[in-house]
Amino acid sequence: LVATAEVLALDDEEDDLEVFSKDTSLTEVNAFSPSVPISPSSVINQYKFEDGPELRDLFITVDDPESHITAIETFITYRVVTKTTRSEFDSSEYEVRRRYQDFLWLKSKLEEAHPTLIIPPLPEKFIMKGMVERFSDEFIETRRKALHKFLNRIADHPTLTFNEDFKIFLTAQAWELSSHKKQGPGLLSRMGQTVRAVASSVRGAVRNRPEMFTEMNNYMETFSQKINLLDKIAHRIYKEERDYFNEMKEYGPIHTLWSASEEDIAESLKGIASCIDRCCRATEKRMAGLSDHLLPILHEYVLYSEILVGVLKRRDQIQGELDSKVDALASKKTEKDLFSEEIGKLEDKVERANNALKADWDRWKQNMQWDMRSTFTNVAENNLRYYEE
Repeated sequence: LVATAEVLALDDEEDDLEVFSKDTSLTEVNAFSPSVPISPSSVINQYKFEDGPELRDLFITVDDPESHITAIETFITYRVVTKTTRSEFDSSEYEVRRRYQDFLWLKSKLEEAHPTLIIPPLPEKFIMKGMVERFSDEFIETRRKALHKFLNRIADHPTLTFNEDFKIFLTAQAWELSSHKKQGPGLLSRMGQTVRAVASSVRGAVRNRPEMFTEMNNYMETFSQKINLLDKIAHRIYKEERDYFNEMKEYGPIHTLWSASEEDIAESLKGIASCIDRCCRATEKRMAGLSDHLLPILHEYVLYSEILVGVLKRRDQIQGELDSKVDALASKKTEKDLFSEEIGKLEDKVERANNALKADWDRWKQNMQWDMRSTFTNVAENNLRYYEE
């Protein structure tokens, strides 16, 4: 709800505390009817996905982090447990250990195989700078949750879930995965499609881009601006809440000590100390709600905004290949049959890329709106409980 709002800056010094008002440009799909009462439960209940838990045939859990220390490096591995009823799997349950680099490999292979699908983000930017230490329990747990979500986003995707590299990632033992990686493409491919898409984008704008994809580009520019702003505000709120909590923790014991030297008002001072202690506990729960629910979701969609920009550039790159080949055909008198065949193949490639992105865009947009609504509803409910306490 807030994520789909228009941003109005108040002044230069407080540019990260803007006023939000409704902006229909980001809420046009699946908007709520004005006649429906907007309560936390009714908001969430209005959204139901086609792939409910009873229809799923692939369940993945990421847990049990372990530290590994070698002469060269220190790293964490996570247990990945997969349970499935799919016939293409040789067993109904698998258990493997994966390190973060393995997840990076999987993401790059998915981007390579499906350049115009929206690949879920990895958690490299989920960690709040200055708020946790590398390899601390908090860091590891935050990363574990994000890796768990990454794999389950893929498992729930109608196309990515059947990718062969994804299956290998879930089932292969460490030595088998290492052997499979060595069979991969060269350095340029491993760098990922995004780098090449950015490089190709400097060659000029695409002339024949369909209006739908121009609208997507405009949407993502606005979305990126707003989600980054919300991320900034959320981190500021969390920092201020933490500072308030730390000061309040010191404030309560002072009243307890004070009561020992003030007999006449000792009971009142002890009562204040007890009240402050209850406020500390309520504030701590509120902070946990922010760090467990709001901050990770906002960071995930900051990363999604970057991913969408890359996907749209890759689509434009495919369109650009077709445009350049059409120009070459127009300027040449010979080899027309050869060029016509190549153009036909490129036209099919562009059509497949467009259809894949259009379908994935609608799916991503619905998921995003569900996540934003449920996340901010959760924040509102936590705030209500906090102020009641």
